[in-house]
Amino acid sequence: MKFGSDRISARSQPVSMQKLYIPSIAKAVNHTQTLDFKEEIPDLATLTPPQGQITVQHCGNYLKIKAQAWTIVTLTCDRTLRQFNHRLVVNTQELIWLADDPNSVEDDLTETLPPNGYFDPATWLYEQFCLAMPFPKIAPDAPASVDIELPDDETTARIDSRWSNLVNLRSQLLASE
Repeated sequence: MKFGSDRISARSQPVSMQKLYIPSIAKAVNHTQTLDFKEEIPDLATLTPPQGQITVQHCGNYLKIKAQAWTIVTLTCDRTLRQFNHRLVVNTQELIWLADDPNSVEDDLTETLPPNGYFDPATWLYEQFCLAMPFPKIAPDAPASVDIELPDDETTARIDSRWSNLVNLRSQLLASE
């Protein structure tokens, strides 16, 4: 990919998400670079390579980043502890301020980059996918609630003695119902 291009055509092959030199973004047509991608992102465990598009626009003292991307991940259901596949979608945008001194920005929650530095789309996209992970992770076929079978008294007698206080508490709670 050439830094001077403002967009990769829809017919072109996806490009590598290399770090972008911020002053080069400012010199691009419309001060914008668009990356179409389909590649693995380090440390992001996926079944399919993440794919989509990132647009980075240089707006003087900040970068405006937009992304539309998706991948498929394997999650463990918090209710049933079974694994299931989940389509993870990112459709977001973010402003990243350009400042030589990150402390010069008044808001502690604001992302900053040096004006003569680099923007790393792979790292940014990794963070966006992590933020898009569902919480809690519930499989689509998971029951609305999980029935817990309480052991009968015979089973209770075989419980490790270190758990006796918990067993006594459970008995008291059941008796009060």
